[in-house]
Amino acid sequence: MEYKIEHNKEAERFEAHVDGMTAVVDYKKQNGYYAVTHTGVPKPISGQGIAAALTKALLDYIRKEGAKVLPLCPYTEAYIERHPEYWDLLVERANY
Repeated sequence: MEYKIEHNKEAERFEAHVDGMTAVVDYKKQNGYYAVTHTGVPKPISGQGIAAALTKALLDYIRKEGAKVLPLCPYTEAYIERHPEYWDLLVERANY
């Protein structure tokens, strides 16, 4: 399923509004990379691939920006681990 995902730059997050509820992936931009801090999907709409869609949108945005990602959020870390096409976006440990 596809979701309309919006980038809320002011709040530093990507959002998807589904059935009157909001799912998010939060980040903090710092020193040329994006630290992903939280992924949240309300229980009534979980299990529909919304977190994956949000994470993909964020990672695609980071790639477009020419930046790197530091996955502090366990979901984001697991997503990247399962999708090697994003491994090149990972911040090297010496850089943070």
